[in-house]
Parts: sequence; C-alpha cells; structure tokens
Amino acid sequence: MEREIDGFILWLATERGLSEAYQLSVRQTLDLLHRWAGREGLALADIGTDELATFLGARKSEGLSSASLRITTVHLKIFFRRLAATGRLAMDPAEPLIAPRPDGSLPETFSGGEVARLLESIETRGPLDFRDRAMLELFYSSGLRLSELCRLRLEAYDADEGYLRVTGKGNKTRIIPAGGRAREALNEYLGQARPKLVSRRTGSEVFLTIHGKALSPDRVRQVVKERAARAGIDRKVYPHLLRHSFATHLLEGGADLRVIQELLGHADISTTQIYTHVEGARLKAVHKKFHPRG
Repeated sequence: MEREIDGFILWLATERGLSEAYQLSVRQTLDLLHRWAGREGLALADIGTDELATFLGARKSEGLSSASLRITTVHLKIFFRRLAATGRLAMDPAEPLIAPRPDGSLPETFSGGEVARLLESIETRGPLDFRDRAMLELFYSSGLRLSELCRLRLEAYDADEGYLRVTGKGNKTRIIPAGGRAREALNEYLGQARPKLVSRRTGSEVFLTIHGKALSPDRVRQVVKERAARAGIDRKVYPHLLRHSFATHLLEGGADLRVIQELLGHADISTTQIYTHVEGARLKAVHKKFHPRG
C-alpha cells in the first residue's frame, strides 16, 4: 500500500498539478488508512467497502468532525477510483461510500464595522505599516486565499488596470479586480515601502519581510492577529476571515453567486453556496429583531 500511496501522491503533483497543501492532506488520510490496515492485518487487496466503512467509523469515534470526515471520504474515493481505473484493483471499494452531510456550521466573518476598524487603525509610518495596510486591504478587496497572497508576484499585478492574475488550486489562473482602496494602498506600498525592504536575495514576491524575503503564511497569520488586537477586535482572528468577509459582504450587496464563485476560485458552485446560508442567517436575525411577530 505504501508504494501505491507514494505513486498516487506523485500523480496528484505531476498530472493534476494540485498544491503541496492538498497533497499533504491526502497523504495524511492515506497514511492513517495504511496504519489502520496494518493493525487489522489487511493488505490493500483485502480492503473492501465494509473495511473502509469501519475505518471511517473509527475516525468518527476518535472525534473527527463531520466536515473532516467528509474530506477523508473524498480522499479515499479519489485514491481507490484511481487504483481501479489503472487496473491496480479489480473494483473500486470506495465507490458506494457516501460522504457525510455538512454539519451546517457557517464560516465566521468580520462585520463591516470590524473591517473598517482593522484597516483604518493602521497608521502608515514605516515600511511595514505600508505593507500591512496594503496586504489587508488586498485580502479583503480580492478574497485571496492565504497561499495565493503569499505567492503573489509583481508581474501578476497590473497597476494601470487594477487587476491581479492569481494562480490558485489545481494550478488554475483567474483574474481578480483590486478595489480602489486596495489599489491605492498597494501602489503606495510598492512605490514607497517595498524598495526599502528589498535585499540582494529578494525575489519578485509582492509582500516582503523586513529582511527582504517573501512573507510566510505563519507570519501573515501573526500580522493579522497583531493588527486586529491593536484595532481592539477582541475575538479569534485568522486570515481566512477576510476571505469569508469578502464573499459574504459581496453577497449582501447583491452580487451574483456565480460571480463570487469565479472571484474565489471555487471549482464547484456548491462550495460557494455556504455563503447563502450566512446571508440567510443574517436575514433571519434581522427579521426576528424587527418584525412584530418575529
């Protein structure tokens, strides 16, 4: 099984062009299956639908959430579908598996007021202030993923037209407009602050550390938390909140769900539809508060 897992991960990387993060997620699932099968004395050829259902049941009893269990099921399905399609297995034992329904949990978002406080609290005194203001404005304005923000390169930004060329999951490229305030903040950062952060080893990444290196996802997480704390936002804060807020606020403003799907880079509209539940929950709360029979 170990050899088949290695080959499958290589296929995801070379043939499908999927991200390292996705490859790692799939490998973690398959490595858990491998260890479980070893404890049960099962070879790959011994694993059928019942065995996979038992494995998933064990993961659920360990406290895995419905969302994580759903992802695990998808990983098993794509792995065994590939093995069956290439003749390594006579049949696909994962085909009958049904992924658990989402548990209905909604993505957290910033309120409009919180976004304004976060962005307007950054006083641009030094290069890192300009960087952080531009980074957070762009995050909220464009709905980028954290990995996309960190990988964003100078040549991907059209300052004249105000568009970004972003390469997302599955190595797919999409064009995203940067909002007016994001463009203003980004142009100020690129013109006044980024040159002060450049070193001899600096690449063309847009957002740099004080030593001229590309910002890492962990550092961006720290920046978002620090800036939110300074703005007096007393709650758990993480970068993806800005992406969720981008989508939710667009929907509240009347944007078409298909447009939001394209901007977010979702392959499937069903992924984007979670934001309709956010809007529905908000409308229900408003109705309850203000309607005489709410």
